Amino acid sequence: MDQVIRSLYERKSVRAFTEEKISEEHVRMIAEAAAQAPTAGNQQLYTMIRVTDPEKKHALSISCDHQPFIEEADLVLVFCADCLRWYRAYEEAGIEPRKPGEGDLMLAVCDALIAAQNAVTAAEALGIGSCYIGDIMENAEIQREILGLPPYVFPAAMLVFGYPTGQQKERPKPRRLDLDFVLQENTYHEPSGEELRKMFDDRTGIRSYDDWMKAFYDRKYNSDFAREMTRSVRKFLEDFR
Repeated sequence: MDQVIRSLYERKSVRAFTEEKISEEHVRMIAEAAAQAPTAGNQQLYTMIRVTDPEKKHALSISCDHQPFIEEADLVLVFCADCLRWYRAYEEAGIEPRKPGEGDLMLAVCDALIAAQNAVTAAEALGIGSCYIGDIMENAEIQREILGLPPYVFPAAMLVFGYPTGQQKERPKPRRLDLDFVLQENTYHEPSGEELRKMFDDRTGIRSYDDWMKAFYDRKYNSDFAREMTRSVRKFLEDFR
């Protein structure tokens, strides 16, 4: 199997790191790989913020659902969907641009996440582990203060990087859904109840589908952090309306 394909199959989130430092050469390679990602109209509608200040890293570990491994990571990159750069560039040219809207934001979020995944893939090739932190979308007011985010700049994702511990290397990767459930042809097929139960067959263990799904619902979809993320994203969206 091709090494790139193999790394995509084997890559998993890493949340515990050794004390080994990532060289500046490799930091640059990861960031440059991100910048080579596909982008809408070659606009690169994102900005990467490298967080090196220990106080800011600590603040992010608290604001992002109290996850201490964030400040323990050697490299922290926040990928911001950036609709401000081009807006200001248009103004500089004497243009009176329209206010960025929700469509502009969605396009910028896509750009930011494609770039982020390039960074993840590059890091994996270098033997460096990574973990996405979706909680960067929570606590809008706090994240704006920590990172100095102006209007029209949205923190789409945060990535933490470091060399994985032995335990993290050996930890099994969580199974993904069978491809038959996520790959469809030509039109969207809404799954039936029977198909949904079959879809999660290998995850429920000794519990019934109903019990497992209720526990997952309470832990994820109906959690306090999920509700805060919705509130926070709605706050960011005020810029684009």
